[in-house]
Order: sequence, then structure tokens, then C-alpha cells
Amino acid sequence: MSHRPGTGPPTVPEGLPIGSEWVRGMPTSPVIFPYDGSVVAQAPVGQPEHAAQALAAGSAAVKPVRGLTSEVRRKVLLHVHDALSGHREEFVDLLIAETGKVRRDCEMEFSRTLFTWSASAEEVAHIHGETVPLDMQASGAGMHGFWTRKPIGLVVGIAGFNAPLLLASHKIAPSLAAGCPVICKPAPATPLTTLWLAALVREAAAAHGAPEEMVQVVTGDAEVGRALVTDQRVAAVSFTGSDAVGHQIARDAAPRKTLLELGSNAALIVDAGADLAKAAEAVVRGGYYFNGQACIAVQRVICCEAVREEFLAELAPRVEALRVGDPRDPATDVAPLINQAATERTLDWIAEAQRAGAQVVHGGAETAGTVEPTVLLDVPESVAAWCEEVFAPVVAVRSVPDLQAALETVNRSRYGLHASIFTRSLASAFRALDELEVGGVVVNEVPGFRSDIMPYGGVKDSGIGREGPRFAIEELTVTRMAIIRPE
Repeated sequence: MSHRPGTGPPTVPEGLPIGSEWVRGMPTSPVIFPYDGSVVAQAPVGQPEHAAQALAAGSAAVKPVRGLTSEVRRKVLLHVHDALSGHREEFVDLLIAETGKVRRDCEMEFSRTLFTWSASAEEVAHIHGETVPLDMQASGAGMHGFWTRKPIGLVVGIAGFNAPLLLASHKIAPSLAAGCPVICKPAPATPLTTLWLAALVREAAAAHGAPEEMVQVVTGDAEVGRALVTDQRVAAVSFTGSDAVGHQIARDAAPRKTLLELGSNAALIVDAGADLAKAAEAVVRGGYYFNGQACIAVQRVICCEAVREEFLAELAPRVEALRVGDPRDPATDVAPLINQAATERTLDWIAEAQRAGAQVVHGGAETAGTVEPTVLLDVPESVAAWCEEVFAPVVAVRSVPDLQAALETVNRSRYGLHASIFTRSLASAFRALDELEVGGVVVNEVPGFRSDIMPYGGVKDSGIGREGPRFAIEELTVTRMAIIRPE
């Protein structure tokens, strides 16, 4: 991987980590800094033949990786954590360069990445089974039974562009903890941190006598992805990305197991008795981080009519205070989207909402290549800025008569990842916990809150399966029942 001085990791070998080597000789493609369009690096672009090589090597690695002791797996994971820790600033700078996210968001991503590796190491000690009282039935009298968890086999992990280091870690670390080799495919726009991570993982594996091919990376287009997910030697596919692609992967991969972390249009309810200042602060903090490119960023704000005007008065100055600019500047709050196509699509959606009767109360335009932090008011539920995933710094506000109407409005979405409610009422909080059709309900915090050890995932079109080291390990292992009749 060639790079400009100071913009990339000088310790990453050229090519792709496939098998026990770094394979070279494939085409390259520029990785672009979204802020100014400059080239960060020339990254390798994998081809279908590289996917085939990785699949062969990954399949051959299933037995030796499955045979690694818990001690070795834990040591590898902790080794990676420590190796990452020694490159904090370089990784943050590289994340800024390839994603265009602002500095504090990249710092947060790096810190969460470290935690994910240490948490995965801890979970190695918690992979266990249980005894089963077979003599509860007459046929089992005198028999003994217990079950254990065994690695599922070769895993393919496909990550999105918005948090490439963290998302790759949520694919790789639990796979290794479970005893599964993994092939990771990063998003074409953001392969650099994943390649560097893979280099550190393979160094850790070699240091502890584990096969380096327990982690491989194959970049490339949809054809490469299809070759990976349709191969019969793959036992599980873990994908983070858009719902349309995820649903296609599930069809292509069947009958193999798929774990899908897909899109959403996360809602935040403002109850009539809420602390409106805190709710407004949460909308701004939760709606514009990652430049709005997060599946659980605040997109829909559903406000009870009684506090509508007061809430909007709290929201306006906070949005106006956001600073648009260079993501390398620590003072910047919002920077350009991943590419111009995403910017143009977002502006089209804003214009569509306006034509349908929505009011732009802040932003709504492009400034120096950046979509301004935008607030839309009274957006019809039928337009894309409300009912689809905007994945941009755009927040849409609607008012409803009461809490019941707010809950029903949230649930009319085809998505169901996270939603939140701001309220001072314990009864209202528990109504939301009981009635919202989502994978996670957050009370008095942003819907984008995610602890990396909690079960994370959605319902409806937002996906299937759960991440978080403990829960991902359960997804990537299978029970094996032992049934014994002593002589």
C-alpha cells in the first residue's frame, strides 16, 4: 500500500493478507480524503481470484484455529489490544483521512476499538456449556448429558465505511475468541485501517504460535463479496451495511448463517414532561456525530405537541452553534460526507421533503462540500428523509398529540434498531420499553448510545442476530450435545 508521507501506516506490507503471506500484484485504487479530495493512499483492490485464495486458506485454517487453546486465543486478543494502544495517534489520523469524520469521533472510535478487543479477550473464559438432566424422561434413566459450545467454522465479516476500524474489530475479535478463522472485507472507500489492523493481528498470532491465516483481508467490489458469501465452505457471514445489500447477502448465503447489522432511521421521542434542554442537546449530539453517517444517529424527532415550540426554541441555538469545516481541526463538529454522490443524494432528499411541504428551519444546503447541519420540520411520513435512512447530518422533526401517538409513529417504520425517549415519567419510560419495536430502547440518552459489550442489533428490516463480544461469540459457536450411557 503506497501512501503520502504522514498519511498512512508505514508498517503495513504491500498487498493483501491472504493465506500466510501478503499477496501482491493486484490493481490499486486511490483512497480519497473526503474533505479536500486529496489522495490518502493507493490501496490494493482484490479480485475474485483473491477471494478464492482466501477461502481455500480459511477453510484449511478451520481445524488448527479450532484447536487453539483458550489461553492462546486470549493472549492473541490481548496482544492486539496492546499493539493497537501503541499507535493511537496514527490510527486516529488515518481514520480521519479515510472516513472524513471529525477528530473527536475518530478518537471515540479508536477507544471503543480497544475496549472491544479487551472485552473479547475476557469472553474467552466464558465460553462454556451445561449439564442436562436426561433422566427427566424415562428413556434417559441412568444416562449423563452435557453440552458444550464449538466454533461454527470459517467466518466472513463485511464492514461498513462509517467506522471501519471498530466494525472490523467487531467481526474479527469475537471470531477469534470463538475459535473461528475470519476473512474480513472492508468497504471499498475505507480499507486502510482494516489492513493495518490485520497486520497487527497476524503479528500477534505469529507471536503466540497461532496460524497467521486465522485473519485474512480481501478488498474489492460486489463480485468479490458475492464470491465470499456464497462459498459452501463459509459457515457464517456477519455484515454491517445497508438493508438492501444485507437482504441480498442473506439470500445469496442461504442456508449458511447470516448476522445482519443493517440500517435504520432512529427516532427520539420528546415526552410532554421531558427535560427539553437535555432532549435538544441529545438531538444535536446524537444527530450529527459521524457527520450523520451512523445507523443509530437521531433522524426522526417525535415531539409531543404540548412542548413543540419550547423544544424547537431549545434546539435552534444548539444547531446554529455547530461548526462545519476541516475534520482534522478539533473544533469542527460536522465535515463532508464520504463522497459527492452521498452529498448529492442527501440534497435531493432535502429538496423532495421541501416539495412535499416540509420546512427547512436550519441548513438544507451545501457549504464548501459539506451538507450543513439540517433540521426539517413537519416532514410527511411518506418522503425518504423520514421513512428511509438518510445517513447524513439531517434531522426531521414532527409533533404528535401525545405519547401513544409518538410510540405508534416510531413503530410505523420498516426499521427497528434503536429508539430513545426523553421523559421524567417512569410509567412513560416503561411504556416505551414495552411497546417500541426495536432492538434497543434508550431512556434519556441518544439512540446512538452503544456499549460495546451489550447485545446490539435490530428487528424488522434492521437486521438479525446480535453483536457485542459475548453475543457474537454465541452466534459464532454451535452447541454440541454429549449423551452418555455408562456401562
